[in-house]
Amino acid sequence: MREREPSLVYAFRQSTPYVNVHRGATFVLMMGGEAICHPNFANIVSDIALLQTLGIRLVLVFGSRPQNDEALARAGIEAQYHRRIRVTDDASFTIIKQVCGGLQYDITAQLSMGLANTPMQGARISVVSGNFVTAQPLGVDDGIDFCHSGRVRRIDVEGITRQLDKKSLVLISPIGCSVTGESFNLSSEEVARRVAVDLKADKLICFSSTQGVMDRHGEAISELFPEQAEELLVELEQAGEEMSGTARYLRAAIASCRGGVPRSHLVSYQDDGAMLQELFSRDGLGTQIVRESAERARAATIEDIGGILDLIRPLEEEGILVRRSREQLEMEIDKFTIIERDGLIIGCAALYCFMEEAMAEMACVAIHPEYRNSNRGDQLVAKVAERAKRLGIRRLFVLTTRSIHWFRERGFDPLEVEDLPVERQHFYNWQRRSKVLSKTIS
Repeated sequence: MREREPSLVYAFRQSTPYVNVHRGATFVLMMGGEAICHPNFANIVSDIALLQTLGIRLVLVFGSRPQNDEALARAGIEAQYHRRIRVTDDASFTIIKQVCGGLQYDITAQLSMGLANTPMQGARISVVSGNFVTAQPLGVDDGIDFCHSGRVRRIDVEGITRQLDKKSLVLISPIGCSVTGESFNLSSEEVARRVAVDLKADKLICFSSTQGVMDRHGEAISELFPEQAEELLVELEQAGEEMSGTARYLRAAIASCRGGVPRSHLVSYQDDGAMLQELFSRDGLGTQIVRESAERARAATIEDIGGILDLIRPLEEEGILVRRSREQLEMEIDKFTIIERDGLIIGCAALYCFMEEAMAEMACVAIHPEYRNSNRGDQLVAKVAERAKRLGIRRLFVLTTRSIHWFRERGFDPLEVEDLPVERQHFYNWQRRSKVLSKTIS
């Protein structure tokens, strides 16, 4: 047990900023029938209870596609689709309503558990379902009558908000009622998207069989803009996977982002704790589709001094960087460029210009230990070089004792101390005996 304590403490500390940010936020969870029937669903329910305990406002939209197909097959009814939408005739809809009603009660029962010695102990979640979705028929398309298949007409935002204000979890099924008293079979992806957009939710969280969208190497792509996600969606459709869970959730996430939802996450329903790791760690596990990146390089401000000090102090203590006081940083903060990820400064560098010689020094280069094997160092060099070029600098130089090869690999060549700007030569520390390297800014 003691061996696990350091990692447990670290995880708690790393999650603290996200606990503060997420408290009071509204999340819409989109969960297909595949997730509900998976053995890990009980763990997901426990994680949902934890989110509720942390003060997060939750709407859970569920689907029932595999359960519907199975029930229809048992009844000898062949499932029919047109343009990726189920054609719901009278016989099919009778069964589908029974399936959705049963799932709704099953999910409510799981969320209501409070057994001792389980993660649900003391959770006491109030689950509310109702006629929050007004539907309308799809009608006829290409001569195909969709019958009881419909689309979302309106979301009862006020009704959902009232329940969220009472700290209830709102559970929404893929069956919607119309103003004429009829009911219709809806796409859970469309329902989740409309709820997220109309509620102005902070996040849409989708569950699929994979841990996000995978690249060609089988690794999850951590972040996508809607345009990039659309390109991947086209590839899935060309590969005949337009009905896959990933494709369906990508459509919902893209539309949600374009509708104003800041971030849509895609995580696995098969991996225990995937949602928590996605939400409460800097890098997460799955894929998020975002309107603007969670990470950016920018000019530092006075508010960043604490974060810069946290980043450079360990390197100063090792003798890798020259020590800087807080007062010095305050006076020179306009010279710093930082890389920020979800409020954490993970990289920094300073630029000191010598205009007469059209040269500039890149100094105080630091990368957070967890990101040193990534390309953040290259980003900093490029960003600082870009800034220097705008100022009319033609040559960039560095003084380093430990990172000589790293800079050599990035086009920096050895330089003599005598080749430095005269002013910089006066401040050269002969005890440190730093190597001087430089590169031309093109």
